[in-house]
Amino acid sequence: MLRAVRLNSIAPESFSEQPHGLVATAPIAPSPSPIAAKQAIRTSLRASTLDGVFAAVFSTITSGVLLSNFLVELHASPTEIGLLSSIPMVANLIQPLGAFLGDRVNSRHNYCLWVYAPSRLLWLVLVAGIAFAHWWHVEAQRLVWWTLAIVCLTHFIGALGSAVWLSWLAALVPRRLRGRYFGIRNSAASLTNLLCVPLLGLAVSAFPGGSLQAFGVVLLLGVVAGIISLGFQFLMVDVNPQRQQEEEGSGEWGVGSRESGSRQPSTVSGQETANSAPLVINPIGFTGEAADTDGRSRQALITDDSQNPHLISLSTPYALPPFLRDKNFLFFLLYFSGWMFAVNLSAPFFNLYMLDNLAIDVSWVTIYTSLQAGATLVMLVVWGRLADRVGNRPILLAVGILVAVTPLFWLGTGANTLSVWLWLPLLHVIAGATWAAIDLCNNNLQLGVAPVQQQASYFAVAAAIAGISGALGTTVGGFLAEFADYGGIPGLFALSAIVRLVALLPLVLVHEQRGQSLHQMMQVLFPSKAAPALETVPAYSQAVLLKAQLDDATHCTVDKSVTMEE
Repeated sequence: MLRAVRLNSIAPESFSEQPHGLVATAPIAPSPSPIAAKQAIRTSLRASTLDGVFAAVFSTITSGVLLSNFLVELHASPTEIGLLSSIPMVANLIQPLGAFLGDRVNSRHNYCLWVYAPSRLLWLVLVAGIAFAHWWHVEAQRLVWWTLAIVCLTHFIGALGSAVWLSWLAALVPRRLRGRYFGIRNSAASLTNLLCVPLLGLAVSAFPGGSLQAFGVVLLLGVVAGIISLGFQFLMVDVNPQRQQEEEGSGEWGVGSRESGSRQPSTVSGQETANSAPLVINPIGFTGEAADTDGRSRQALITDDSQNPHLISLSTPYALPPFLRDKNFLFFLLYFSGWMFAVNLSAPFFNLYMLDNLAIDVSWVTIYTSLQAGATLVMLVVWGRLADRVGNRPILLAVGILVAVTPLFWLGTGANTLSVWLWLPLLHVIAGATWAAIDLCNNNLQLGVAPVQQQASYFAVAAAIAGISGALGTTVGGFLAEFADYGGIPGLFALSAIVRLVALLPLVLVHEQRGQSLHQMMQVLFPSKAAPALETVPAYSQAVLLKAQLDDATHCTVDKSVTMEE
């Protein structure tokens, strides 16, 4: 059952307990006890993790090696394989529209449900198309374009919810737990991939009706898993973006401040609060608008960025949008877009290289993918814990160099026994360990550079720009892969390594609040005898550690006027 509670950050004594000038037009749900608030957050995080597990099954089938193998079996060209990878990135162009619509509804959950349910159910059309092609002997090329059309339609619909879903989750996860929680959540998804990919790959290879019909059956199972994942979202606390914007824009914390800093910190027993902005959860039945009584419009409150240290002041009557005046966010966009272009020059073609150039069976490729998922599973918790201690930017710089040169290692692979049994498995293990850090820290860094009250719009802009760059990289890579005179796919790997190294340069200019330098990170990893290491994390299990820190973090989000209930 979808629950609704309200949690407020404890403000400094100089601030009033309620935002000034806000008059609710509908009854507000009573404030819960601290125990109920903590339990609501715990239940939401557990439900989100289970949502991620079943969504991983759906994503593995609809966007992984199984879908690539399906197109290879249909004799798709490298350009068409490149289109398969570029479509999701082009779809990110409409994320700003999704953020605009999502900020004008009264429920994050209902919005996500109405976006993701149709986008996942549409894959049933491809299931029907595969059956139709089998019975009526439709030509393979037509089925290729049918598949690309379904991929395009479902990803464009799904892109409308990406920024809204990330804003929803950002409101629920305490800032101090983001590294650990997302590490554990992604580890659960990686474990799912580790178990599902080889089993599904073997099923496709051994299916008596052939690999094309086998993929149709597997795709049907994936759609069922995708719908089950949406069911777990009913157990998560819903967020009303209207109330969230009104309270955050009321000046209680200083409008324009970021989650990671620039506000005046409140204190609880001398410690800074875990969340830097009030978490306003959707009260049941609240649908009205709140009125401002201090003579300023609500939009003016929300867009007042005077306390944001990264914004460029403009005196023109028609000021640019806040994200275009945010130097730090623009540096992040420059890094993120360049990195997406560089990575996607070659990323979609590693599986194609093994399946087509090296003629390796799909069952081997799925085993390699499982090894990569296993390495990700092990390292996500490690990277999450380290990111909470030293920050995300130094990890991105250090690990990004290794990720940048990894495509060069593929130039020494072949179809020989040494490559099949040693070299290719090792490359996938390295990829799983390093990309765990890149994906986790990119996500956390994006959460840190976006202002709290404008997260959805910032996330959408970042996704749109990165989508354009990634799609451009995939398209360019697809064309270059077809020209043997330029080295084909191996030459593309070498070019990608060079561009990846260049793309890391703007990351040096990105500022991360409470982030450390590379030198400080190395001191944490390899402490000298003269300089003792930072306090180590206790050795008990991650579940106990997360529960203990969740108690501490969520305690800071409960209204101090609420009395304890047994």
